[in-house]
Amino acid sequence: MKQNIHIPKHYIMVLSMMMSILLFNRGTGMAQNDSTANVEENPAEKAPVKRKPRPVKNTFESIWLIDNQTVLVPVKGTFEMDIQHRFGSVQKGYEDFWGLFAPSNIRIGFNYSPVNRLYAGFGFTKTTAAILPEQGPSSVSGPLWDGSLKYSIITQTRGKYPVSISYYVNAAYNTKKDKEHDIFRYYSDRLSYFHQILIARKITEKLSVQVAPSLSHQNVVNGYFKQLNDTTAEIKPDMQFNHFAVALSARYKLTTATSLIVNYDQPLSKHTLHNPNPNFSFGFEFVTSNHAFQLFATNYYYLVPQFNNLYNTNAPFNYTDAQDNKIKGGKFLIGFNITRLWNY
Repeated sequence: MKQNIHIPKHYIMVLSMMMSILLFNRGTGMAQNDSTANVEENPAEKAPVKRKPRPVKNTFESIWLIDNQTVLVPVKGTFEMDIQHRFGSVQKGYEDFWGLFAPSNIRIGFNYSPVNRLYAGFGFTKTTAAILPEQGPSSVSGPLWDGSLKYSIITQTRGKYPVSISYYVNAAYNTKKDKEHDIFRYYSDRLSYFHQILIARKITEKLSVQVAPSLSHQNVVNGYFKQLNDTTAEIKPDMQFNHFAVALSARYKLTTATSLIVNYDQPLSKHTLHNPNPNFSFGFEFVTSNHAFQLFATNYYYLVPQFNNLYNTNAPFNYTDAQDNKIKGGKFLIGFNITRLWNY
């Protein structure tokens, strides 16, 4: 037998009112929560995001720009091999095929970055006195061993540093045979040094420039007799021990992999004899992810910077030196640099 359940109408009305209140309060609470969330989130969404300044990348693609170092210091764990080659002067033309068959100079170097901002390297250079004048410095001929360090002081950073600055130092040891000690009286006479501050700026995505003052030091110089009177003479050094110079370099990217590169080196010190000539170099650079190949014309024959700065006898243009000697220019060499990187 079915039993009918009878609910009074006023109970139904009360129950409906309670359900309405609960639903209304829940909806209102949810609406309040959503509204509160929006108030808290909107300012965060609209507030400007402060990004940490990032250093400028790829000011240069290689540690070398023809004859000069660049501000670039490879990242930690990078091993690098350098091959630098200079042919003879182009002055003889077809006779030695514009220097390609003339005596050449080669340097093989190895560098490693044990930590960020620092690299250390060494190299071996074949040098020859073939291009020196008859009365030039005799101590420059002979194979050279050199060691170098480069430290990145600051890196160009937008809103923080307008330029990149690195410090480069090199020490070279001349292994020329001298059993009679006619040239190197002491062990220290075989040593020479080079210090350079590299200051560079990437002006645009295509153009990078660099200025680099330098100091070269030689521990021994040649001498000459200066007649004081009819019976007395004294020996005078024909060159100073310290030599100051400044190098200007630039790279302009023609494509993502090809660039036009230029160097100019100006001697600042004046010597009694054998003042070195300035250097002008120009050419092209071709790069891949781990290679850089540079092909160029230059006046520098040596491959260690202090030797180039102290003993360069090739002039890029005609000029008159400090002793009023007319120097003939146009003595260029063809050369190339190859660098290969490995990252560990």
